[in-house]
Amino acid sequence: MNSTVFERQPASESVITHSLSPSVRKAFWLEDAGKDSSLTRFAGVVECDLAIVGAGYTGLWTAIEAKRRHPQWRVVVLEAKEPGWAASGRNGGFVESTLTHGESNGRQRYPNEYEVLDQAGLDNLDAIEAAVNEFGWDCDFWRVGSLAVAVEDHELEWLDESADGEREIRLDADEVRSRVNSPTYLGANFAPRDTAMVHPGKLAREMLRSAKEMGVEVFRRSPVKALDATPENIQLRLASGVVRAKRVALGTNAYPSLLKRYRLHTVPVYDYVLMSEPLTPEQKKDIGWEGREGIADLANQFHYYRITADDRILFGGYDAIYHFGGRVRAGYEEREESYRKLASHFFTTFPQLEGVQFSHRWAGAIDTCSRFGAFFATAHHNRVAYAAGFTGLGVAATRFAAEVMLDQLEGESTWRTELEMVRSLPIPFPPEPLCYPAVQLTRAALNRADHREGKRGLFLRTLDAVGLGFDS
Repeated sequence: MNSTVFERQPASESVITHSLSPSVRKAFWLEDAGKDSSLTRFAGVVECDLAIVGAGYTGLWTAIEAKRRHPQWRVVVLEAKEPGWAASGRNGGFVESTLTHGESNGRQRYPNEYEVLDQAGLDNLDAIEAAVNEFGWDCDFWRVGSLAVAVEDHELEWLDESADGEREIRLDADEVRSRVNSPTYLGANFAPRDTAMVHPGKLAREMLRSAKEMGVEVFRRSPVKALDATPENIQLRLASGVVRAKRVALGTNAYPSLLKRYRLHTVPVYDYVLMSEPLTPEQKKDIGWEGREGIADLANQFHYYRITADDRILFGGYDAIYHFGGRVRAGYEEREESYRKLASHFFTTFPQLEGVQFSHRWAGAIDTCSRFGAFFATAHHNRVAYAAGFTGLGVAATRFAAEVMLDQLEGESTWRTELEMVRSLPIPFPPEPLCYPAVQLTRAALNRADHREGKRGLFLRTLDAVGLGFDS
């Protein structure tokens, strides 16, 4: 098999060790944004028009859009830990327009409605930008676009196939390096309007602020233990009380759904991230990056990275780790092998930054589903709505999901609820003990493809054919 550029040009062990030595296991975004200390735990018995489980982006968007539609509704949000604590505060801050995990995946899965979904994704990103401006959210939102970079010769053909001169502009090696100076770059496609950057922790904080100002009641440290339906309402049982709601929206992401029938439709896959210390002016000059675009490379096992308002570099991705039983545990966030691999790949990408250290390292669980994009479900005569399976691209798509769930809960037949993407479900993953070896086989096959000029072997082609692929 061929080696990759990250194997041909690895960083030295001493450089890696030095770079990681000061890092703490904390999500930088959450530490930087702070938390709302005024929130309380839920206690008692409450009746409301809409109860939302989960105070991440899905839950907060649902609360905000519900109050826009129905200012008179009583809306209650129940969060098991802290608002924005999980995926919403641990991601890379890429606000992508795509609702389908990219054009290729979207055209393959929804050939008859891809154009509608593509435009819906752009409209959704526009709506997020409008909300940032309308509410005055201080969240470092920049509509700067993204670079898809080729770092292997065979990836150049992929760039040529997708560049259209408008949505994606083809750049040669010199052109992309004039934007961001990495010796690994052989070319790139630049999508100027399809991606924004955001500070994830600040976005969650500002969304929470606006929701509260609109009259939404948000409770922290209030995990829901069970969901029961009666003819009169939906009951959410907590250790300290009961919420009786006319409608319920579930935004629990990678955590097990309160609707047991959908628990095999997602698996939690751990993603790992490094955040550098702020670059000096000299270091920043060495790499350029004046446009502050988001960047990702093109392999199956890909990296994503971006620069922050204070000139730190976030560098994440590549490893996608599934643990037996689909558990989500804090202990899984400490994986030295993944952090050292990321550090090495960072210095392969930017060798001129040797000596830079990482201040933070963290991980988070991605709610992965077999079609790589959100799916939607209802229960109890459309009184409960559920959205999950964003597979790492939920920062923007959660707003669209909120609109879909509210349509469903209102009993409305809209253009959104009639979409095949909304009406269909992904193929579920097999139960244990079958799921773990299946995921490991898939990871190994993806790794082989990356070492064979992207050529997908029989195993991956079979998964693609039956609609049960797997992507890092």
